[in-house]
Formats: sequence, structure tokens, C-alpha cells
Amino acid sequence: MAPPSAPYRVLARKYRPTDFTGLIGQEALVRTLSNAFATGRIAHAFMLTGVRGVGKTTTARIIARALNCIGPDGKRTEPTIHPCGQCEPCTSISESRNVDVQEMDAASRTGIDDIREIIEGVRYAPVAARYKVYIIDEVHMLSKQAFNGLLKTLEEPPPHVKFIFATTEIRKVPVTVLSRCQRFDLRRIDSAELAAYLATLAQKEDVAIEDGALALIARAAEGSARDSLSLLDQAIAHGEGGIINAQAVRAMLGLADRGRVLDIFEKLMGGDVAAALADLKTLYDAGADPLAVIQDLLETVHFLTRVKVAPGAQGFFDGGSGEAKRAVALADKLSVAALTRAWQILMKGLFEVRDATRPILACEMVLIRLAYAAELPPTDKLVKDLLDNPGAAPRISSPPPPAGGGNRAPSARLGEGASAAQRLSPQNMPEGTPSLRTLEDIIALAAANNAPILRVALENYVHLVRLEPGHIEFRPHPRAPRTLAGDLAQKLKDWTGVRWSVSIAREGGAPTLSEQKQAAKTARFEIAAQEPMVRAVLDRFPGAEIVSVRDIARDDIAAAMPEGDSES
Repeated sequence: MAPPSAPYRVLARKYRPTDFTGLIGQEALVRTLSNAFATGRIAHAFMLTGVRGVGKTTTARIIARALNCIGPDGKRTEPTIHPCGQCEPCTSISESRNVDVQEMDAASRTGIDDIREIIEGVRYAPVAARYKVYIIDEVHMLSKQAFNGLLKTLEEPPPHVKFIFATTEIRKVPVTVLSRCQRFDLRRIDSAELAAYLATLAQKEDVAIEDGALALIARAAEGSARDSLSLLDQAIAHGEGGIINAQAVRAMLGLADRGRVLDIFEKLMGGDVAAALADLKTLYDAGADPLAVIQDLLETVHFLTRVKVAPGAQGFFDGGSGEAKRAVALADKLSVAALTRAWQILMKGLFEVRDATRPILACEMVLIRLAYAAELPPTDKLVKDLLDNPGAAPRISSPPPPAGGGNRAPSARLGEGASAAQRLSPQNMPEGTPSLRTLEDIIALAAANNAPILRVALENYVHLVRLEPGHIEFRPHPRAPRTLAGDLAQKLKDWTGVRWSVSIAREGGAPTLSEQKQAAKTARFEIAAQEPMVRAVLDRFPGAEIVSVRDIARDDIAAAMPEGDSES
């Protein structure tokens, strides 16, 4: 009878590193630990943090072997950064059967009772190893009571005990625990480095796979070695019996073709919505995920923007590919403002597609919105139009330049097309019309007609240039409402019964009323500060300041004096 074949081990377990030489992408961690082991400065507690699949648990087991390795001959007496992998401690730790190296999953054992077992166990010396090592995975899931129960032991553990914690949510770990550990942040693995690593494993597995397919797998893994190995396992099964190409991996991952995505974006920015939606339907029918299409469009916009501001930049498209050349040509035609607007629309649409009950419908709506937004005029043109036409009146005309030249720019005149010949004079003002000779008169009229918003705007944002019967010209403050001129023209017509012409000047104008009041207040304070008695008080009490100045009439002084002293 033939012996049963050995069960298949997935690549993520088969090629799990057993020493630091096999750990990729974590050079800073390896360098620090190597120096620490070489000098004997080994911490009593380590905190390993990073995203999924970057090697936290693997690193913890390697550290445990490094602490307890005794060498092939069993004569090593000190920890080593290069565990042999052959001695009893190394093999037993690799097989998770060493009694002195205990792994605990904090996701399933979160309570104080589980921590009490550790506290009781640290009092006893190791049975067969050099150190007792406690590896606690997902440590952030321990309860508050469990963390508090661990603090004292973690601060002053026995010399034969080491703690190694691993977590993906470092912010959930109390700072009191972090301060007692030596922290290592395991970074995401670079896509190029990950693709090269996958290529070496494919050779060991005798699998033919194209570089483009490996690049797709590395990009989809998002820096996670375990995710990349799982996807490679899936790709090998998907393309069994032949060369695994990029098209097969793209179909397996549900990714959209980059060239087709670039076609969609180019058609959207050109306003050809129907063709873009037809391309989207083709991708969707071929198995592309609508969310992946939006993500690829985002990466396309990011690449185009980078090429726009930094020519020669690398990114979503390979530098020598035909798509990259097309993308560079497209970037030359688009402005940074248009690309930024496309990014904002797609970023908002990403969440809409993710949360939609029918993602393809949400994706189509996002593309339609992007296409119509592409036809909008540039933002700087909109701002210029608003500055030239703050009131947004239906009819706007630009008067001729003022006679004799001058520095004032041509201004937009508002007020239902009133011309200079139609301006009102005191002789032809209708009877009963309020006399408005100063800006204060207009502000008082606004207050009398219960228009507090307009009153505040007139006080704070109007630099008066000229005020005549039926006509007012002013320079608006940068913070003035855009509709101030139009609102003022309409209100004056409603309140006075006649048409007013309101003009906007680019330069000149008196200070605003609020600025005048502030200047007057400052002047009064300066005069008050020069009074001998006030000056003496300010000198006697450093830091004192004048907070208000009041003019007290003689009658008020007399009333405040004691009876019988009024003649003094």
C-alpha cells in the first residue's frame, strides 16, 4: 500500500523566513537587532507594528530562535542574530512545540485571567531554553484590565523572560505599554522589491510567469508579502499548464486593462460620455470590478498630474510602454486645475461606488459627473468673472475709461443699465426721497429698513470713492460679499423709489467706517496715555493697559462729588 502523499503547504507557509536573511523590506529592523545582539544590548520587550502580512509574527519567531539558539553542536552560550535552524530549540520553536516559547492570540484571549497565567509563569525559570519568550499577537485587543495587569511585570521582568508583541493597530495600545517596549515599525514592502522576491519563488516552484503578471500581483498586494504569496498561489492554480501572463492575472484579480482605463479617461475629458460608458460596460462584462475601475482612474489622474509637474516621473504606467507615451501626451493637453478637479470627483465617487448596492450604476454616475465637470470653465476664469461682476446683475456694461486717464481700472456698473446721463441730481430727485449725502446716511437707511447684513457689510467692506445723488462708487474689501454691489443697488431702489448706479473701483477709496472708528479709538487712547496721571499709573504698574476712554461731562463730575464740594 502506497504511503499517503504529504499535504500541500501554501507558499505563504512554505517560504516563511526562518532567519533575518530571508526577511525582505525591513532593513532598519534587521540592522538595529543585529547591533543589539552583537553588543548584548537586547531589550526585554519588543513591540512590532505594521500592516498585515509584512512579517510581524515571523519576526517574533525569528527573535525567539535567535535568543535560544545553541548551535548545531549545542555549545553556543549566547544569543545570536543568525540562528542555525538545526538545534533542538530552533526546530521546536519553528514547529511551535517549545514549552518555553509561548504564543498567545490576544484576539481570542483578551481578559485579565489570561494575563494572570503569564504573570504566574514568569516566576519560574525556563525548562529547556535559554529564555522564556511570550509572543502576544494582536496585542491591541487586550482589555484595559489585562493591560494594567501586565504593566508591572512588563516593566521589571525576570532576566530570563522576554516579551514580543505584534499589532496592526498601534494607536490602540496604551502609551504606558509602549513606553516599556522597544518599538519597530515594519514598513510596507516596495512593489518592485516584492515582484523580484516573487520571481525567485516562481523559479523555485518551476513556474513560468511573466514579469508583468508579477508586477500586477505585487501591486495588488499593497506591500504585504503574505498577500502577494497568496495571490501567486492563486495565479499558479489559475494558469496551470502554461505561462502565466499579465492578461490572465488581470482577469483573475478583476482588474481593468490600463490601456482601456486610459481610453475611458481621455474620452471623459473630451466630453464623449457615450463612448466612455460603452468602454466601461465592456470592461464590466469582462469581469472588471467597478471599484477597481475607479481606483485605476484615480491612479491614472495621479500619474498624469505627476508627469505634468515633474516630467519623467514613474508611476501607474511603465515608462517605456505605449500607454505611458499616450499618458504623457494627454497630460500636456490638460491643466493641473482640470486634473485636480477630476481627482476630487473620483475620490468622492470611490466611496459612492464602494457603498452602493449596485456598484456599476454608481460608477456610471461618477463618470457622467466627471465628463460634465470637464466642460466647466477654469476656476481662475470664474473668479475673474466674479471679481469683474460682483453683483451678478442680468445686464452689465463697462463704462468708457475716465477722462484724463488715471490709475483707476474700468469698473462694472450695476443698476439695471443706468448710464451717466440718467444719474439723478438734487433738482430731479422725487419728492420725499431720503437725502443720502454720506455713507453714514446709507447705513442709517439700512438700519431703519431692518437690513442688518447689508449695514454690517457697508460698515466693514466699503471703501467709498464717490457718492452723488443716484450714484455711488466704491472699492470692495477682499472679504466683501460678491453680491454686495448688486444688493446695494436693489435695496436703494426699493428704499428711495429711484434707480441707483453702483460702480466698482479697483483702486482708491477712503478707509471703511470700521477702520475709521478704530483709528479714532486708537488716537483717543494715545491722547489719554499722554495724560500725566495716566502716564504715572502705566509706569507704576508694568503691563497695565487702557481698555476704554470716556468723556465725562462737568455735570456728571459735579453729581459724583460729595455734597458741599461742588464749588471747589
